[in-house]
Amino acid sequence: MKQSVFLLSTAVFSLIAGCNDAHNTQTNGTKIPQTGQHSAVLSREVLLELDYLIYLPEDYSKEKAWPLMVFLHGAGERGHNLDLVKKHGPPKRLDQGENVPFIIVSPQCPTNQWWPNRVEHVMALIDEITETYHVDKTRIYLTGLSMGGFGTWAIASAYPERFAAIAPICGGGQPYIAGNLKNIPIWAFHGADDPVVPLVRSQEMVDAVNRAGGNAKLTIYPGVGHNSWTEAYNNDELYQWFLSHSKKQD
Repeated sequence: MKQSVFLLSTAVFSLIAGCNDAHNTQTNGTKIPQTGQHSAVLSREVLLELDYLIYLPEDYSKEKAWPLMVFLHGAGERGHNLDLVKKHGPPKRLDQGENVPFIIVSPQCPTNQWWPNRVEHVMALIDEITETYHVDKTRIYLTGLSMGGFGTWAIASAYPERFAAIAPICGGGQPYIAGNLKNIPIWAFHGADDPVVPLVRSQEMVDAVNRAGGNAKLTIYPGVGHNSWTEAYNNDELYQWFLSHSKKQD
């Protein structure tokens, strides 16, 4: 079996309003550059810590800029065991030996936390990854399943200027702010018979984005319950769809 090409790490960010800093930490024998960020919203120091997996393509080099995919897992994979993150979605495919033309970062949400409440954590991690690796900042993609689907809607709604395309799976969001997403291509997925997150949660978001003049589509899997992610992430068209989108340079 092909050896996994994941790197395991922990990102620790110190967010202080109006102040930036930078430091290095030692992780598994490798120095991982860390970048402090600032937020106008925060008036006190907040420690942001996330364990995460990062995948680099076999032919990764800094001679070209690479698209970045951010994957957010579901509620069942929370904690501090990164092997859990490999249970579903892109990390599962990568752990089985596939090679894809993305840098893929898969953070792990701590126990009893919720991705929509960790928006700044995820964005700080994205900032670090784009500073550390040769990322094409016009091609940053966001996707997630269940709790991660909710996180995808929430994070993209808060920072729509950062993402070239998003793919929320069996999630939901706040339709009243869906207008923030009108400039982001969106492909949502949901099982028709989902007993955990009703199909209407994806449908109402897609409808609200399109009413605002956006470009959102929804794939519904007939007879499928909550696990719509296996079929969605096994669909190679999803990855080609991501790569077909990029943001205009400022």
